[in-house]
Formats: sequence, structure tokens, C-alpha cells
Amino acid sequence: MLQNRRVVVTGLGALTPIGLSVQDFWDGMMKGKSGCAPITYFDTKNVETKFACELKGFDPTKYLDKKSARRLDPFAQYAMAVAIQAVADSGLEPEKMNDDEKARTGVVFGSGIGGFSTVYNQSVTNFKDGPNRVSPFFIPMMIPNIASGYISIHFNLRGPNHCIVTACATANNNLIDSFLLIKNGLADVMLSGGSEAPIIEIGVAGFNSSKALSTRNESPETASRPFDINRDGFVMGEGAGMLVLEELDHAKKRGAKIYAELVGVGMSADAYHITAPHPEGTGAILSMEMALKNAGINKDEIDYINMHGTSTTLGDIAETKAIKKVFGSHSYKLSTSSTKSMIGHLLGAAGAVEAIASILAIQNSVIPPTINFETPDPECDLDYTFNKPRERNVNYAMSNAFGFGGHNTSVIFKKFSE
Repeated sequence: MLQNRRVVVTGLGALTPIGLSVQDFWDGMMKGKSGCAPITYFDTKNVETKFACELKGFDPTKYLDKKSARRLDPFAQYAMAVAIQAVADSGLEPEKMNDDEKARTGVVFGSGIGGFSTVYNQSVTNFKDGPNRVSPFFIPMMIPNIASGYISIHFNLRGPNHCIVTACATANNNLIDSFLLIKNGLADVMLSGGSEAPIIEIGVAGFNSSKALSTRNESPETASRPFDINRDGFVMGEGAGMLVLEELDHAKKRGAKIYAELVGVGMSADAYHITAPHPEGTGAILSMEMALKNAGINKDEIDYINMHGTSTTLGDIAETKAIKKVFGSHSYKLSTSSTKSMIGHLLGAAGAVEAIASILAIQNSVIPPTINFETPDPECDLDYTFNKPRERNVNYAMSNAFGFGGHNTSVIFKKFSE
């Protein structure tokens, strides 16, 4: 029966502010490395927040020829890079696939904002020089779905191909859709995740205006401090994450290595406020409960939760309340952490990168830390794995991602066994 199709992870790709590969990302987390530093992409004299978690040393021509790279917005460059990483890691050989195999291999990959810098730069060109000077590549460079399109063209994959945009829940929603496509027999392999390149002046200005960003300019490397009582907002990050999801028998037939099994997914809406989370975490509760039910497991089986944990005053408390409501006394026995303390908030890419962190926690039996903790918040009283990684056997890991608009998503990964 179709519902018995199992979905496993066979490839990973990551670009993060603390490492431009999956291994470097993991090594950075184990060192408790902060990816935050003063912004270098533009002159910050006119914005309140002067720091972010930029990708350091990324060269698109490592993955693309110069002509192709010029025709892609940075978010799509990042998407192509992690797709190439993940496909290579998976051992898939798209060039050797027959037509039927290509038709059953798809891409569901998203971005919360898309070609932000392209929109800004081309708007300036239009204003200064007139509409005849706008680039013919403007539209395809800026639309969020172009990344999934480029990935499918690059690998000549003809299966399901689309892009879900749900702000900071984007990557998780794309993973969920990919899971359901495989589960329901509409595909055998899906390349899925998210990317984001939001660090431009208007992006920082917009989040500053909404009072969402930290303004700890005197100490940027410690600005992202989830669950610390002195947190003052999130830190903007950029990057991308890609997972290759595959039907189990398909993966076994080709002898693929298996990182973990994706066993449960959950989605919900806060139906409360356009940007603020529900103060009691009601949407997050529904999302986590749905994921547990979908996985068919008891709440006491969860060992680790990679929390959304953005370092905002309201968000950290609401998610903590939601976890305590769902897990009861087990809330104090499971481990949690926020890897955003190290890489910042990657917006539409966050769910994919944090899913990778959760999978690596299962693989390595180590909980990544929440760095920069100094002062307790009485309303945040779980085990957040402060400041140092901790060894722990992880059989089940949950990863949460929530977005503006009240979008809530949860995914559950399991240590693989036959």
C-alpha cells in the first residue's frame, strides 16, 4: 500500500555562515562558533543594525560557470550550490537516469523572499535610468520558484517541480511536500530545501522597522542569544540547505547510504497575528502534535528538538510553552537547542539547515549547543544545551520552523533501522 512507503534521507548539502559544506557546518557547531560579524555587503551608516551572519568565502564559480552565475540572484546561486553538493553526496547519477527515472525524480525547493537584491538593484536602475535599462533577466532572477526550476534544468529532472513560500517555515514546508509526494507514490526521489540571500540595506531596514532584529552592535558575535533574558531580537543570516529524500526500497536497490528516516510531519496556522506568534503557542502545539501523530510515535520517544528559537522576546517563550504543553513532564527530559545562536536566522532556508543539524545530531549522538547564554529567563526553563554540545543518543529528533503569517511546521527524523 502507498502509505507504507518509507522516506529516507540519502544526501545533504549546506551553505551556512559557519561553514560552506555539511562537514564544516557540523564542525562549526561543535566548536560553538558564531557566524555573526559586521556587515560587509553595504555601508551600514543608515541602518540601526550593523551586523549579520553572512556567508564567508562563497564563490559561485565553484559550482557554476561565470555566465550562469551572473544570471542568477545570490539566493539561486546558493540553491544550485547545495543541490550539487547534495546530489554528489547521495551518489545519484542523473546523467545516467532513463526517462522514467527522471520523471520520478523531482525538486521542491523554496525561498521566503527570493531575489531580494535583484528587485532592489533593478528598481534603482528603473528609477535612475528608465525602464529600458531594466535587465531582461530581472523577472527570472527574482521569482522565488526559479531556484527549483534551475535545479531541475541542471540535472534534467522531470518529476514534480514547485516552490512553497511560507516565510521562515518555507524550507520545512518544501520538505513536507516532498515527503508526501514520495509517500503517496508520485515520486521516488525529491531534492528539497530552501535558500535565502536577504542581507541588503532595505532588508535590514525593513526588519529594523518592525523591531524584529537585535541591535547589539557593540558585540555582534553574541547578539543571537535564544532563551537568554537579555535577548533583543533575531540576527539575519543567509545560506541554503538541501536534502535528498528517497523512497526506502529505491535507495536500498542502488546501495545508497542512509542518514535518517523522515517519519512524521505537521503543519498548522496560528490564525492570530501577521508577525507575532500566539502567546500560548497554540499553532506550534497543533503542528507538533500532528507530527507526532503522523509519525505514529509516543511523545516520550522524542530525544531532541531543534527549536525555531529565534532569540526574540515573544517567540522563545511561546515555543517553550508549546513544548511543555505537548510533552508535559517529558519536556524536562528531552534536549533542545537553537542553532540560530550560531548561524542566525536563515529565514526561508532555516528549516532545511536545521533539519540537517537534527539529522547530524542523530548520526553523531551529539546535541548541538545554544551559544551566548549568560542570564536565565524564568519563562524559558527547558534544557537548551547552553554553550557546549552534549553527547546523547538520539533516536528521534524534531525540527520546528515557524513563519510570519502564522505558519507552523514540524518534522520528525528517526535513526534509520530496517
